[in-house]
Amino acid sequence: MDSYSIIFLPILTAFLFTVLATPISLYFINKFKIIDHPERKHPGIVHKKPIPRGGGIPLFIGVAVASLIFLPLQKIVIALFIAGLISLIIGVLDDKYDISPYVRFVMNFLVAGIVVFAGANVPFITNPLGGILFLNNISLPFLNYSTDFFSYLIAILWIVWVMNMLNWSKGVDGQMPGIVAISAFVIGLLSLRFAVLDQNNLIAARLSFIVAGSALGFLIFNFYPARIFPGYGATAIYLFLSVVSILSSAKLATAILVMGIPLVDGTFTIIRRVLSGKSPFWHDNKHLHHILLKAGFSQRKIALFYWIFSGILGAIALNLTSKGKLFAIAMLIIIVGGGILFLHLTIKSPKNENGI
Repeated sequence: MDSYSIIFLPILTAFLFTVLATPISLYFINKFKIIDHPERKHPGIVHKKPIPRGGGIPLFIGVAVASLIFLPLQKIVIALFIAGLISLIIGVLDDKYDISPYVRFVMNFLVAGIVVFAGANVPFITNPLGGILFLNNISLPFLNYSTDFFSYLIAILWIVWVMNMLNWSKGVDGQMPGIVAISAFVIGLLSLRFAVLDQNNLIAARLSFIVAGSALGFLIFNFYPARIFPGYGATAIYLFLSVVSILSSAKLATAILVMGIPLVDGTFTIIRRVLSGKSPFWHDNKHLHHILLKAGFSQRKIALFYWIFSGILGAIALNLTSKGKLFAIAMLIIIVGGGILFLHLTIKSPKNENGI
C-alpha cells in the first residue's frame, strides 16, 4: 500500500480544510455570539477574557470534507457521520445555551447506538493470557440462543466514555487537539497492520489519519493563547476517534494506553465526585490540568505534558503484545492514579493560572 495516499494525503487534506474552515466558522460564531465568557458559572474556567466556542464546527468540516474524498460511502461511514452531525448540533446548542449535562449524556447514548447498530461493535476481545473471547457468541441465562448483547453493550459504553473523557481533557489551550491528533495517528498506524486482511481496517486507518489532520489544523487556533475553544460540539470528533478504535480489530488496549492520562483522570474524577456525594455529571475544577495549574504550571506546559505522555504511551502500545499491554495498563493506572491522588492531597492553593 502507498503510505503517501493512505497516511499523508488524508492528514494534509483534513489539516488544510480545517485551517480554512476555522476563520470562516469564527465569523459566524461571533455573529451568533457563541462565546465563552469568563464570568459564566462554570468552576473549570481558566481564561480571563471572552473566547469564541464552537470549535467542533471547523473540526467536523475538516473531517467531513476529507472523508468524502478518501472514504467509501459504506453503511458504517454514513451512520458515523449522521451520528457525528447530531453530536455537533447538540454540542453547538450547548455552546450557546449551556443545556443540561443529563440531556447531553442521553444524546451520547443515542449517537453511540446509531453507529454500533450500523456495525461498529466489539465482536471479540483478545485474552492477554491466551485465546479470544467472542462477545458476539455469548448466551444469556434467560435466552436459548447466542446474542450480540455484550458486543453492542461494550461498544456503546466505550464510545460514550471516550466522548466524555476527552471532553474533560480540553481544560487548557491546546490540550485536547494534541491528545486527539496523537491518539488518532497511533490508532491509524495500528489499523494499517491489518488493512490487507480487512477493508474495515483500511477505513479505520484513513479516518484515523483524517481525524489527526483535522485536530492538528485546529491546534493552530487553539494553542495558547487560544482564539477559539473546542466547545461541546467537538464530541463529534471524539465519537470518530472512539469508533475507529473499535472498527474490525477492536484495538481497545492500544486506545486505552495512548489516551491513558485522560482516561485515568476521568475515572478518578467520577470516583472522587461520587465519594464526595456529588453528581458525576456536574463540573468542578479538580481535574489533573486544574491541579497542575494550581501547582504553577503554565497552560502551554500542561498541554505539552499531555502530548508527550500520549506520544510515549502510543509508541509503547505499538510495540507491545496483548499481555504486555495489559501489564502496561495496570502500571499506568497505579502510577498515574497514585500521582493524581498525591497531587490532590498536597496541592491546595492556586499560584499561577496564566499561559506564560
